[in-house]
Amino acid sequence: MKAIIAVGVLAIVGLIAALSFPSAAAGIDAVRLRSASNEVVTFLNVALERATRYQQVVEVRISPSESALAARSEDSTFVRAVKVEDPVRIVSVQPMPPGADPNATRRFLVYPGGAVPKIAVELATRDGRKKLIAVDPITGTPRMLEAPAQ
Repeated sequence: MKAIIAVGVLAIVGLIAALSFPSAAAGIDAVRLRSASNEVVTFLNVALERATRYQQVVEVRISPSESALAARSEDSTFVRAVKVEDPVRIVSVQPMPPGADPNATRRFLVYPGGAVPKIAVELATRDGRKKLIAVDPITGTPRMLEAPAQ
């Protein structure tokens, strides 16, 4: 009798675990997406701040194929890189020039005292959750937005 009860309890626990796993996995992916988005915002803030504070031209490279961002100053005294880890990936870099390969590495130059380039990086998870990190060209501040539905 005790064995039957134990098997029944294990079956119920297994059923509850099987039902709750998809929502738990989706929650973890949402946390990873937010964390990756915050990392990209911080990376862009540091690169933009470096150009202004040290009066140096900074090149920002964004590679969707590698899901990576890199920045360096003209004299290479400032070098930073960030890899967006799986399951989050870079799906697009905007604005996209006509006829450009969406997976090609994009380069932006940030000039001290100059206009901040319009940069937007779209991140996504495997289940379709998306965030857009956009640099406001007026304030020069990167911010996280919900990516528009397509």
